[in-house]
Amino acid sequence: MDPEKSDEIHPRDYFKIINKHRGMVVTIMLVTFAVAAFGTFSVTPQYSASTKVMIENAGSNNLTDPRNYNPYDPEFYETQIQLIQSQQVARRVVDLLSLQKNYETFFPPEKGSSILQSFKTWLQQLKDSIINVLRSAFQQEKEMQQNAGPLRSRTDILAAEISSGLEVELVSGSRIFTISFTSANPEFAALIANTAAEAYIDTTLEMKMEATRRTLEWMTQKADQERQKLEKTEHELQSYMRSNNLVTLENRIAVIPEKLSLISTQLVKAQNNRERLEALYGKIKRVSRNSAAVESILGVTNGKTLQTLRDQILKAEQTVRELSNKFGSKHPAMIKAKGDLAILQSKKTQEIKRLIESVKNEYELAILDENSLKQQMEKVKAEAHNLNEKYIQYDVYKRETDTNRQLYDALLTKMKEQAIIGETQPVNLWIVEDARVPLAPFKPHKKVNLLIGLLLGLFSGIGLAFVVEYLDQTIQYPDETEAMLGIPVLGAVTLYKKNKHGPIETLMMDQPHSIIAENYRALRTSLLLSASEGLPRKILVTSAAAGAGKTTTSINLATALAQSGKKVVLIDGDMRKPQLHKHLGLNVTPGLSDYLAGMNDGGILQRTKLANLSVIVAGPVPPNPSELLMSERAKKLVEKLAIGHDFIICDSPPLQAVVDGRILSQRFDGTILVAR
Repeated sequence: MDPEKSDEIHPRDYFKIINKHRGMVVTIMLVTFAVAAFGTFSVTPQYSASTKVMIENAGSNNLTDPRNYNPYDPEFYETQIQLIQSQQVARRVVDLLSLQKNYETFFPPEKGSSILQSFKTWLQQLKDSIINVLRSAFQQEKEMQQNAGPLRSRTDILAAEISSGLEVELVSGSRIFTISFTSANPEFAALIANTAAEAYIDTTLEMKMEATRRTLEWMTQKADQERQKLEKTEHELQSYMRSNNLVTLENRIAVIPEKLSLISTQLVKAQNNRERLEALYGKIKRVSRNSAAVESILGVTNGKTLQTLRDQILKAEQTVRELSNKFGSKHPAMIKAKGDLAILQSKKTQEIKRLIESVKNEYELAILDENSLKQQMEKVKAEAHNLNEKYIQYDVYKRETDTNRQLYDALLTKMKEQAIIGETQPVNLWIVEDARVPLAPFKPHKKVNLLIGLLLGLFSGIGLAFVVEYLDQTIQYPDETEAMLGIPVLGAVTLYKKNKHGPIETLMMDQPHSIIAENYRALRTSLLLSASEGLPRKILVTSAAAGAGKTTTSINLATALAQSGKKVVLIDGDMRKPQLHKHLGLNVTPGLSDYLAGMNDGGILQRTKLANLSVIVAGPVPPNPSELLMSERAKKLVEKLAIGHDFIICDSPPLQAVVDGRILSQRFDGTILVAR
């Protein structure tokens, strides 16, 4: 057998499993369908009526800041749903309809009691009992605390029933709410739905008016308190200003920052000028011995006069050089030119000294200017500090006064706004569609419930069939035997009732025309056709466990072969629990154990009703049957019997119990495994 093919699952296998357990599937389907049908037809029909209400979010009614309005607010819509389902609205419904007196007109008490009604009452009582038993101790204690007060009135009971029955749903993509109520009375359902919408509108309007009234009362009290605080702080501010002469304080405080800023700017410039002159004067002092370096520094900083002298000296030197080429040193022109040059050099020296002294003076003046500005800065700071100390307390009084004035003005504005809102209080609620009396019940959905019950029962039965099949490890059909064991099935024998038809072991002899006899003839035919070279002459019949029918099969198969004209010998190889001699009415001895033990060398064959059928019984039970079967005498016995007979059929013990069957299988050409 191909192991890969054995693992493949074909859709036909599923149908085989369902067909195999079809009785269980049908039973579960019918039971489930019956339960669903009973539950559906035993439930009191419920009617649902719905009214539609449009609810708009009016925002905060803030006249001063309308930008805060948001038309979509999930919390607002959820709040309205909870309000509609609240006890307050339900009580208003009870009061509007006077249900304390009129409730029985909608639900008159039932007269008499049917078996179905009694059963429904019993189921309800059973459910309530189970809920009470499973309820935790904490919940029980909580309920006891809640119910510790006075007993609830009839109004509260009816309001609780209505509140629990109201269902509110927002229509997707709109501001319309559907208010539904379900009841066994269709007229009552429509009446409650319509009245609940009206009660909700009345309750909302009342809540808004009450909120406006409470707000105005609180604002009036708060405004009076703020007015008194404002008057007190204004008096304290005026008293402080008079006592500290602070009438012009604000003007003085406003000038000081400008003054500080101007002095600060001048001080920065003075410091920069002083630092520049200090660096220049220091540099001149460091190179004072080097006239050229001093001249170079002064020429860079104050170069106009000095540069003019330089240019004149250069011209004079050039004139001297030119005259020296023409005249001698004592020539009047030379003397005059050298005198002019000396005068110019003397002027340059004097100019350098003057410039050095000028830098020094400028440096000293810069120091004095900087110090003067610092003193002015400190003076202005001291003045500002003095004014700030006075202004701190002034600012405290003024800030408190301004804050109180702002609060007071805001409260006055709010009071006027609330007064206008209270006079023109909008009701942003409209009944769009009234509930109508329903003509058909809302539930139960009989067709749907029955269909669900049928499908649920069908699939439950199929699922259970697969579970049972998965858990079932037994072999019940021939094809299962081939699939699980990988060996061909030669035939199947119909189930047999012993008390009705007599013993099955000798059925081929006693009732050769019965159906079971035909089964054994089919088994004989299958054996004859099982191999191309012909049926094995030496056949061992065994089973995995006791009670499978191997002894019965051995006797009837041997009988069927003998009836076909074959010479057959039947051996009882089960020397532990021998059965052949009982079923065939033969003597216990001599038997196989006697021959194998060497106590009898021949004459162990016994005749039966059929001339072609001989039997070797097991004989007395030996202490060592396995050793006897493994002996050489056992092998020679089988070979000797094969010479004078067409077939040798041997009945053996179960394979799982002892090893005798495996030992005997070595002496025979083929083995038939019987499975129940």
